Amino acid sequence: MGRLSRFPLCFLLFAAPSIALAQQQPSDEQIEHRVNEILGRMSIDEKAGQLTQAAGNSPETLEKVRQGKIGSLLGVLGAKNANDAQRVAVEDSRLKIPLILGFDVIHGFRTVFPVPLASAGSFDLKLIEQAEQVAAKEATSAGVKWTFAPMVDIGRDPRWGRIVEGAGEDPYLGSQVAAAKVKGFQGRNMADPDRVIACAKHYVAYGATEGGRDYNTVDISEKLLREMYLPPFRAAVDAGVGTLMSAFNDLNGVPATANRHTLTEILRDEWKFQGFVVSDYDSVHELIPHGIAGDDSEAALEALTAGVDMDMADGDYAKYIPQLVQSGRLQSSIVDEAVRRVLRVKLQAGLFEHPYADLGREKTDLLTRESRQVARKLAQESLVLLENKGQVLPIGKDKTVAVIGPLADDKASQLGPWAGNGQAKDAVTPLEGIIGRLNKDRVFYAKGVDIPPYESGLAAGVAAPAPSTATGVRGVETSKRPANIEDAVKAATKADIVLLFVGELAGMTGEASSRSSFDLPGDQMKLVDRLLAIQKPIVMVIESGRPLDIRWAPERIPAIIQTWYLGIEAGNAIADVLFGDVSPSGRLALSWPRSVGEIPTYYNHNNTGRPSSPDRWHTGYLDQTSEPLFPFGYGLTYTSFHYSNLRIESPIVSHDGTLQVSADVENTGDREGTEVVQLYVHDRVAPTSRPVRELKGFERLTLRPGEHKTAAFKVLANDLGSYDSQLKWIVPAGTYDVWIAADSRSGVHGTFEVR
Repeated sequence: MGRLSRFPLCFLLFAAPSIALAQQQPSDEQIEHRVNEILGRMSIDEKAGQLTQAAGNSPETLEKVRQGKIGSLLGVLGAKNANDAQRVAVEDSRLKIPLILGFDVIHGFRTVFPVPLASAGSFDLKLIEQAEQVAAKEATSAGVKWTFAPMVDIGRDPRWGRIVEGAGEDPYLGSQVAAAKVKGFQGRNMADPDRVIACAKHYVAYGATEGGRDYNTVDISEKLLREMYLPPFRAAVDAGVGTLMSAFNDLNGVPATANRHTLTEILRDEWKFQGFVVSDYDSVHELIPHGIAGDDSEAALEALTAGVDMDMADGDYAKYIPQLVQSGRLQSSIVDEAVRRVLRVKLQAGLFEHPYADLGREKTDLLTRESRQVARKLAQESLVLLENKGQVLPIGKDKTVAVIGPLADDKASQLGPWAGNGQAKDAVTPLEGIIGRLNKDRVFYAKGVDIPPYESGLAAGVAAPAPSTATGVRGVETSKRPANIEDAVKAATKADIVLLFVGELAGMTGEASSRSSFDLPGDQMKLVDRLLAIQKPIVMVIESGRPLDIRWAPERIPAIIQTWYLGIEAGNAIADVLFGDVSPSGRLALSWPRSVGEIPTYYNHNNTGRPSSPDRWHTGYLDQTSEPLFPFGYGLTYTSFHYSNLRIESPIVSHDGTLQVSADVENTGDREGTEVVQLYVHDRVAPTSRPVRELKGFERLTLRPGEHKTAAFKVLANDLGSYDSQLKWIVPAGTYDVWIAADSRSGVHGTFEVR
């Protein structure tokens, strides 16, 4: 029987000679029987090992795997490397328990997709799920069976660099995206050879860090926690997510990695979560600087008893759990329960039956034509058209264009800050995509300026590109001198239209990349001002991981596109939209502030006793409006849409009933386009103040010129509820507003009653 002959009989109870049979999920009873049988044979050192994840596969690490002192590895890539490590566990260790191999597959593995903040703005759940299915297939071909994604943190403060990794500011959209991503990663059965175990992170309220500073403190009410920050995690749990990751921040004075209230009382007791929780990198040890543990032994005790089952990277569990149990400070039953959770997931993932990666799949499953097609379509749907005065866009293919800016030909930045196993050489830059549409004689390129990287802003292994003196792209005329504005001016004067690519380097967003200013870094504003003086039509294309301060732009620049970071097909997708092959349909998954001073700004805020009014005595600012520059859900297309005829099936909805509401949407332009139709509600009178609007549904509608369709929504009355001051979920009786709208600031309006 080869290698399988060396497995203990208990591990072979459900083994099968074919992959197809291996995909059959054993029953819960069968899994629990195996878990208990394995657990009964383990020493305390082996139990602690199953709760320990180490980084890499050094000889020293593999020796600990052989001794049963490590149960998971992080960052081991390549099917052969994965199998070599796995072989040590399943052939050389005493109990033959397979490793679980994890990696950060945040927005793609080798095929890099748009960053999560961008793809959430597609409002296309099926396509998001499909992208994660591609990512899972690629990751498993390289031996990865566990991804530390999706990140489902709600982010209201774009100073926080990791806002780029999530779905934005809204708990409903965030919940829908979280469920779609879990389904994409895990499928119906995470034991399937092309599926991975998902990990919802960072639990919880990491996106609410004070001042937008990464790893910082969070102090919010329990009500806000439950209504805003917990729902996406609950959606992930309900979708069957296998694991969660605890966050770096503290929450109301208790670090997330030692917070029994969130990890046990809510996650286990209320939600009945059966998977396991892994710490974030080194966050068990970090309980010491947090100030709730005096040493690593105490940190291990605090984290494990709170509900963190696996320790990532710092080794505290492997070193101290045996001592803690032997001294009587730690109950062995707590250790056993954590081990059960880890073994349960390993069994559900099929690792005992099929621990090894198929060596042939790396040759067939990475960066395929089909995966690039998915990446291109998601990129097309994720970029957001913010302005298009005078119908500057789309560009006629008879025009000459000047492609200018430091990000126009930057391959690395197209990938974003968490590029997985992506490679910059795979990326299509905007310059390359544009040349693919036009004869090279019609394209004039100049970098203009360099973006100086922040020393502390280079995250996730994405290095800032060195200043280049030439692009070398398919024969386009380039300068031999370093980037300078005069070359950009010369290029612009030759062209009919200027395509200006500005923003942030990818390494300026993501983890440890908070920013206190949203200004364009470096000399980019000098470049903008010089190009504006030429008085040529300008299309400003922004590549960034957060909204930037462009309050000056709508009055000075006719067309503005926010692309975020669109992945390996960025250049093709941008060109598709610029030249009208595709009409833009992306929307903002967060409110776009006018300046840093108004942060946090978000659409679903509560009203005040003095809401906006013409006089001075209301909430707001003396020096600017309190309205965002662009609202949540906003985005333009190359056509126009008209909303009318809001219909509510019954003006009275019972507490156990369903709101059914619809409206007509008509394409009133002369091009086909896709509208993201959004449903909002507002409870006028409740025991606690309610947001002025709350998203409760959305639908993508594609309409031909003159065509109209009905957008219809159903919302359970229970989903209209909220927590009262005693944290009891209620659906208040009374009058509710409802809008069907193109964004959070518009729409056709009606009212209904809940009784």
